[in-house]
Amino acid sequence: MNNIGKKIVTFSMIGFMQVALGASIIEASPLPDNRYQIQQKYEDRGQDRHERERIENERHKRERIENDRHEREMKRRPHEKKKEWRERQQHENQRHERALEDIRHGR
Repeated sequence: MNNIGKKIVTFSMIGFMQVALGASIIEASPLPDNRYQIQQKYEDRGQDRHERERIENERHKRERIENDRHEREMKRRPHEKKKEWRERQQHENQRHERALEDIRHGR
C-alpha cells in the first residue's frame, strides 16, 4: 500500500508541474494586437481623427452589407435539394470569410 501511495503522490506532482508550466507559458506569450497595427498605419499617414472615423465607419458599413448579403445567401431556396443547399452553404461560407478578410485589411 505504501508503494501505491508514493506513485499517486509522484504522478500528482508531475501533473501539477505540467499544468503550472503550461499556464506560465500561456501567460508569457504575447497576444496578437491588431489595434496597434491599425493605429500605427493611421499615424504613419498623418491622418486626423475625422479621417480615421470616416474610414472605420466605411469599414463597418461594408461589413454590415456583407453580413446581410451572407445571411440572404445562406437561406434555403425553394425547390433546392438539401445536398445542393449544403454545398452552396459551404462555398458561401468560404467566400464570406474571404470577403470579411478583404474588408478588414482595407482591400
